[in-house]
Amino acid sequence: MYRIMSLNVLCWGSGENEIENRIPLVIRMIKETAPSSFGVQEAHKQWIDALTEALPEYDYVGCGREDGKEEGEYAAVFYLKDKFTASDSGNFWISETPDIPSKGWDSACTRVATFVKLTDKETGDCYIHINTHLDHVGVIAQINGAEMIKNKAASFGGLPVVATGDFNVPQGSDCYKTMISGNMADARSLAPDSDDCYTFHWFKPEEYHDIIDFIFVDKNTVEPVNFKVVNKKYDGRFYSDHFAVYTDVKLK
Repeated sequence: MYRIMSLNVLCWGSGENEIENRIPLVIRMIKETAPSSFGVQEAHKQWIDALTEALPEYDYVGCGREDGKEEGEYAAVFYLKDKFTASDSGNFWISETPDIPSKGWDSACTRVATFVKLTDKETGDCYIHINTHLDHVGVIAQINGAEMIKNKAASFGGLPVVATGDFNVPQGSDCYKTMISGNMADARSLAPDSDDCYTFHWFKPEEYHDIIDFIFVDKNTVEPVNFKVVNKKYDGRFYSDHFAVYTDVKLK
């Protein structure tokens, strides 16, 4: 069984929700949830450094979306380094030129996806973890991004695939329908033990309560046994303006 998690950490924040106040809360949540691998969104270099320093049991793959190095937000995948061997990792941009840092179609921002093959050192089992943060404005970029991710998932020759991310769209949108139009399925819908909680609240859940964070799985090779939203506060405060989501999966 492997626990797959996704979290938009919120790049900065302000007041009591500024990054310095929330880093310890995010770290507590990750340690408590203990994912096998997890994808982050809006994680610029300060976040990456904070996570790697506080969570030495994890390593990561990923890059800054603006230059393919350290500039801008990462869509990094973190994994338990003593449990997994990481290989075949890379990044692609949600654009017409996916091999170079670039903004695509009607996108308001440069958007990137990161992937890695994780092989269990003890059992030899492996899965692909893809992570992304799709655009919040460009509908065409969202749909094409979903198509790119779905096609990438299909390119691994039938290996188990999970795809995490802030997709910035609700269930039922054209982007969402694109993601589930092939072998990929929404773990929230597929898991027999599931959660109907919202994922985005902008620190004001009484006003904002949308489901835009997802974990998609290849339904032919990955069996989610549950799906949960980490709907909680620490010391009376939200750890981000999104709740983390996770699923425990079996590989078929």
